[in-house]
Amino acid sequence: MPAVALIAIIDDDESACAAIMGLVRSLGFNTVGFHSAAEFLQSDDVLRTACVIADVQMPGMSGLELHRQLVATGSSIPTILVTAYPDETTRRLALQAGVTSYLAKPVRPENLLDCIRKALAPSGEQPS
Repeated sequence: MPAVALIAIIDDDESACAAIMGLVRSLGFNTVGFHSAAEFLQSDDVLRTACVIADVQMPGMSGLELHRQLVATGSSIPTILVTAYPDETTRRLALQAGVTSYLAKPVRPENLLDCIRKALAPSGEQPS
């Protein structure tokens, strides 16, 4: 893994994508942004990405569908889902599917940092 992890931000709302990218950069990570799951999947950045932060509701492929697609293709990129419309059913399905975290927007910096640390921690280790 690179010295500073690359975090892919995927959100169809340009301002939300830019805001989360800025927040993640301020936490010390490199970021790359995409406005759709398909755009991310077609990019060369998939192979370099250490963690995905994706919106749940997007046209085309949702954040949860993106996670499932990554798993189906053997890519075990830890995924954090964010949503402006949190609901318990989607949260439960996402966590059962192996999503690392599920957060409501607006995302609080300390919560996001905890989720990123959890996502990047080696398997079985708890972040400090």
